[in-house]
This record gives sequence, C-alpha cells and structure tokens, in this order.
Amino acid sequence: MKTTRPDAREADHPSKQTGKKAAGETPNPSMGLKPFALIAGMVVLLDQATKLLVLAKMPLYHSIPVIEGFFSLTHIRNPGGAFGFMAAGSQGVRNLLFVGVSIFAMGLIVYFYRSTPKTYPYLASALAMIFGGAVGNLIDRLRFGEVVDFLDVYVGTYHWPAFNVADSAITVGITVFIVHLVLGKMPE
Repeated sequence: MKTTRPDAREADHPSKQTGKKAAGETPNPSMGLKPFALIAGMVVLLDQATKLLVLAKMPLYHSIPVIEGFFSLTHIRNPGGAFGFMAAGSQGVRNLLFVGVSIFAMGLIVYFYRSTPKTYPYLASALAMIFGGAVGNLIDRLRFGEVVDFLDVYVGTYHWPAFNVADSAITVGITVFIVHLVLGKMPE
C-alpha cells in the first residue's frame, strides 16, 4: 500500500507551516458574483419599482398618511445628497460630483466584496445592499438629475429627511459594516 506524504517543498512552504496565506494565495474565496448580483439586483428592482409607482400614482408633494402623526408616503425630489447635502448648489456641478462619487464608491464596494471571504456572509450581503442602493439612486440621478424620495417619518412637526428603498438598503448595509468594524469581525 502506498502512503501519501507531502512533498518536502510543500512542507517547507511558509503558508503550510504557520497557517498564514502566502502572497497571492486566497484561502477563503469570496461568495462569488451570483449572490452579489442577486442581492444588489433585488435592491435595484424593489427601489425602481416603488419609485415608478410613486411617479405614476402620486403628484409631486402629495402625501398619504399611513400611520397618523408618524409615517406618510410623500412624493418629493431630492436634488442633493444625503439629508439634502448640496441641494442648493449648481445642478451641473452637483450631478457631476454625485455621479462621480457614486461610481468611485461602487468600485470600492466591488473591491471589498471580492476581498471578503465567504465565511463573512453578513458582511458580503451588506456590501451587496450598499451597491444595489447606490445603483438605484444613480439611476435616478442619470434620469432626472435628482432622486425620488417618498418614505416620510416624522413626529409632530419634526421630520426625518424623506428617503427611499435604495437609501434604506444603504443604511442597513452600512450599519452591518460598522457593526463588523466595531466588533473587530473584519476579514484580514
């Protein structure tokens, strides 16, 4: 009977001795393109479908109370960034900046996703949600020069800035990312 022994060169290889990965070696590959595309695609589809409904069924600035004194569906347009950042600035500069930042951020997200081992499924899913949200809002910027928002949360006269499904996905994704960061559960 023939026994299999590791080649002497393999036994002497630094990654075999210490369990550390050698340069260029990927011990835990990412989850792959399919889960990323599925999650990001679902976010984009849900975001764009809800925005199409709002555009088709609600006039601009129209509001429908859902939970009196707390939550309404309100059709508004946000020409700025998060919380109306740069809303009053020049439209051309604003759109160029937001489109450029979105494309750069999406590139970073893809890089981080590909670097995230499949042993971190929540982190990988969070990155896909952020990507999908960025794509959803980028579609609006390219189509309208502004983002369609409709989820309006408030207490009395105090309103949280209106948002949409893409914003929600980005917020959930960033929250999961921060939890991983704070708890020290980031991949090496």
